[in-house]
Amino acid sequence: MKSRLTRRSFLTAAAASAAAPMILPRRVWGAADKLNHACIGVGGMGGSDLVSIVRGGKVRIVAICDVDENNLKAAAKRLAEEYGQADVRLYRDWRELIEKEADRIDSVNVSTPDHMHAPIAMSAIRRGKHVYCQKPLTHTVLEARRLAQAARRAGVVTQMGIQIHSDIAYRMAVRIIQDGLLGPIKEWHSWKDGGPFATGGRPAGADPVPPTLDWDAWVGVAPMRPYKEGTYHPFKWRGWLDFGSGMMGDFTCHIFDPPFTAMGLSHCLSVETETPADEWNGENYPSWQIHHFEFPGTRYTAGKTILGHWYSGGKRPPEGLIELPPERKLPGAGSLIIGTEGAMVLPHWAGPQLYPMEKFRGYKRPDVKSLDHYQEWVNACLGQGKTDAGFDYAGPLTETTQLGNLSLRFPGKKLLWDARSLRFTNAPEANAFVHKDYREGWRIRGLG
Repeated sequence: MKSRLTRRSFLTAAAASAAAPMILPRRVWGAADKLNHACIGVGGMGGSDLVSIVRGGKVRIVAICDVDENNLKAAAKRLAEEYGQADVRLYRDWRELIEKEADRIDSVNVSTPDHMHAPIAMSAIRRGKHVYCQKPLTHTVLEARRLAQAARRAGVVTQMGIQIHSDIAYRMAVRIIQDGLLGPIKEWHSWKDGGPFATGGRPAGADPVPPTLDWDAWVGVAPMRPYKEGTYHPFKWRGWLDFGSGMMGDFTCHIFDPPFTAMGLSHCLSVETETPADEWNGENYPSWQIHHFEFPGTRYTAGKTILGHWYSGGKRPPEGLIELPPERKLPGAGSLIIGTEGAMVLPHWAGPQLYPMEKFRGYKRPDVKSLDHYQEWVNACLGQGKTDAGFDYAGPLTETTQLGNLSLRFPGKKLLWDARSLRFTNAPEANAFVHKDYREGWRIRGLG
């Protein structure tokens, strides 16, 4: 249905909402209860998230929202035909959905372009709703900190969409490291092959906006720009600084996840970046990047600090870090985790490989199994168990991701980070990029 909420009526309602205290969940769950849920963003990954949430049979989809009418109609059709949920209300504006459905829903999932994650999630949390949010959790460092704090205060159940966190491959790698099989960890290297999602800077001119797309709502909190067909929506937004988070945003939250979990890491101490400075145009992410992060050591690390490295765009860890058999090659995406007693190659979404092979031949695999990342969150919302990738964990992981993206503006300079104050101590010029301004009319209390 087309939004009937005028700008004036919405701003009036939003102002009243901002002045009101947080509404916290008070519902007591019974065994037969279902979670009343709303999906915000139902195209692409959003469509997959919708199915993954509803398939367990414990969720009633009350409303769905998408700025693209084609996505909205396709999702409604699938819900009706495959899951027997035909009485779902449709929205084009997520603000209208949250305002009108606040008393009828318990939870939302946020599956939109990166720049809208924090505004939508924060608005839902302030209404006391449980939130499942796709990775990266937020578009800026400050948003990640504020969102984690808000969720903690509200007492809502949260989960970031790093599904492989619950897969047997990553859970096995975490157990191996924490059991000490590799010894204390000295360093790790993570990478993802593939180039940028978009290049060339902003195109000139404008194309007619399709009648099925609400372009103003799609741009959301970002600065307005003309619509260009095939340039931003539905996929290439990942390569634009105003909307996406580049290769880091798409994969670091996945591939850094096992080292973060296994070693109990949190906020980094510094970041230093290598990237082709001549490609920087202020609009797109560069074709390749290498980041060197330093973290405080933990009981699983060999030193008082530990270095983690990220590579993309065809860059890889230096040769000779470990000796691989001739028939083994590093995968196109994954991590190399080096301990004092051995090393692990952990392909993205595949089981860990331990080296030297002779030393670990015949080792007994940890007794772990895959979990359902989505249903873990659904069950926790229903008062059964808890999540393992909530915003208290996802926040620092996302902060690291976005610190890496921020550092692209200062290649070759080691930026010293004070996580407590959310400031760089040796580069005041970098502090301007810890957050961003929200577009007039789209500011969200607590964020922008």
